[in-house]
Amino acid sequence: MRHLIIIGIGAGDPDFVTVGAIEAMNRADVVFMPQKGDEKAGLNAVRLQMLQRFVRKPLYRLKDFDIPERRQAATPEYRQSIDDWRAGVEAAYREMFAADLGPDETGAFLVFGDPALYDGTLRILRDMQAIGEDFALEVIPGISAPQALAARHEVALNRVGEAVTITTGRRVREGEADGLTSFVVMLDNHAAYQRFIGKSAEIFWGAYLGTADEILIAGALDTVAGEISRVRAEAQARHGWIMDTYLIRLPERG
Repeated sequence: MRHLIIIGIGAGDPDFVTVGAIEAMNRADVVFMPQKGDEKAGLNAVRLQMLQRFVRKPLYRLKDFDIPERRQAATPEYRQSIDDWRAGVEAAYREMFAADLGPDETGAFLVFGDPALYDGTLRILRDMQAIGEDFALEVIPGISAPQALAARHEVALNRVGEAVTITTGRRVREGEADGLTSFVVMLDNHAAYQRFIGKSAEIFWGAYLGTADEILIAGALDTVAGEISRVRAEAQARHGWIMDTYLIRLPERG
């Protein structure tokens, strides 16, 4: 039976890779490398660096595959755009497994952060299993961007007696976080932190966490919002993409 491993490789720093992830890399016959355009080629460069550092006998094959471009749709079309994108990725996976993964071989996906947090690979492969695709699946957890962010800023994600909320920039823009006093934001393409300017908020912001391009900014949001916006724009222009995460804290309720 084919065996697939989704390996969480952390936020980008090789030191974040767990022993379990290293052992899983060393079991792979094929490592699948997603192609998302020239602007995100740096992500695969990090994957290759990790393979070169951690695989003891590099006998694996590399298999590049194209990720379909996702249609950027607004609510309520957002869910349909995600479903269409997943269907395209599933079709690419099915073709790739048939052509490039032998009946008893092990294939690996190297997923940034943790496979269970805002990454579609696990859900797509589980959906494929549900409709009869015959392969065994294994998941290796990794250090997520929120964990790396908290460590870099030396803060805890939660306040005493409060839950940890992790959400997306899209949902923050829609008002989901308006009743919260502390929350983590990922996948923010529209600088949703600006919604909390003038509300005595504090922000702990990081981009390209764990990589050589890492940027960290923290402070009162009213004071540093302009700096974050400028740095985001410069990084976006330089790299062609931005991968940032941040923690917002507002005054605690009495």
